[in-house]
Amino acid sequence: MTIKRRDFVKLSGGLGAISLAGIAGCTSGETDASKIKTDGKFSHLMPMTDDIEPITVDERLGRIEKAQRIMVENGLDGIYLESGSSLFYYLGVRWGRSERMLAAIIPRKGEVSYICPAFEEERFRELIIIGNEVRVWDEHESPYTVVAGIFKDRNITTKVGIEERTRFFFYDGIRKESAGIEYVSADPVTKGCRVYKSANEIALMQKAMDITIEAFKATLEHLEEGMSQADFRSNCSQAFRALGVSGGCSVQYGIYTALPHGSSTPQKVKEGDVVLMDGGCGVDGYRSDISRTVVLGNATDRQREVWDIEMEAQRIAFEAAQLGVPCEEVDIAARDYLTSKGFGPDYKYLLHRTGHGIGLDGHEWVNFVKGNKLPLAPGMCFSDEPMIAIKGEFGIRLEDCLYMTDQGPKFFTQTSTAIDQPFG
Repeated sequence: MTIKRRDFVKLSGGLGAISLAGIAGCTSGETDASKIKTDGKFSHLMPMTDDIEPITVDERLGRIEKAQRIMVENGLDGIYLESGSSLFYYLGVRWGRSERMLAAIIPRKGEVSYICPAFEEERFRELIIIGNEVRVWDEHESPYTVVAGIFKDRNITTKVGIEERTRFFFYDGIRKESAGIEYVSADPVTKGCRVYKSANEIALMQKAMDITIEAFKATLEHLEEGMSQADFRSNCSQAFRALGVSGGCSVQYGIYTALPHGSSTPQKVKEGDVVLMDGGCGVDGYRSDISRTVVLGNATDRQREVWDIEMEAQRIAFEAAQLGVPCEEVDIAARDYLTSKGFGPDYKYLLHRTGHGIGLDGHEWVNFVKGNKLPLAPGMCFSDEPMIAIKGEFGIRLEDCLYMTDQGPKFFTQTSTAIDQPFG
């Protein structure tokens, strides 16, 4: 089978069947991708960005209440959040990171407090949707003194949770300024909230997944012999932009598809090459992550055989992901099947975990990996990607994300059904 424009229109049932809308969003900031120019090859794509429903203030307030309950259960007086996905999750604030502290403290009881550079206060206040206390520090002053003042005023005296992505120099400065307080990971709070997605979060992720599928279809329409990785990636980015979001993908050809995250070696695709693309976008910050593997031209019997085994491994992992089952059992099920087909044992061919958590970050807590005993529960979201990597030959990875419902697992996307039907 040759991947060409006429074939892909046929395979995908046409590219105009877009049912859901979305909006661009990354944990580090928003991009009005619809205003970025694309060339004429994607003029048939229309933005899917008209009807999303962002997370409401009420839902964020509910998250804070849950966080405070978990703080009580874990003996925490409060948690410290640097700018990043957790700050956005609880407080709806996006802010880029620099050496200047921009942070928030959520106490076990009472209102949130923000720490902000004084010269940024006016701009920062424009972004605040929850709380109103902003304590500032001038350039010659220490933000750690400001944090210590908040601790004192909020009766935070014994134990503080530090959000996991806080940079060490911030933690170290706070620790030195506030002696006598015990500092621990805030994971029981942040993980305890963020791992279990609400219906609204699932809906936003669904839109991101749907947009990604449409972008991938459009990108593969234009795959042709001699295409460089750079041109492939450019096409993918343009397709996402035409659909109204900021997104992209990585791509590997031939023997380099056996490296899970590819190679820095420049590549151009040849007839008969396996082509592995992996990428996604964000909708109100919520991420997608999808991989598709095809062949340019006619697939060999060997390629089809391995592809079919990969598809079955993905299905087996999905079926293993039942409510109450420890997360590790999903990885074990996929790995045992691959071993039975000669692609094992252990990490010989499946070089990485079977799946990772996903949400506001492309990779979040809770993985399908040996040793993870956490039972599956409604609201959890994961990738399902038990890759087969045959070094020196090729690799096959089919990646779709699933979420746990009250009835069990559900895929966000239509999975691949054949090597020449990558979108089902």
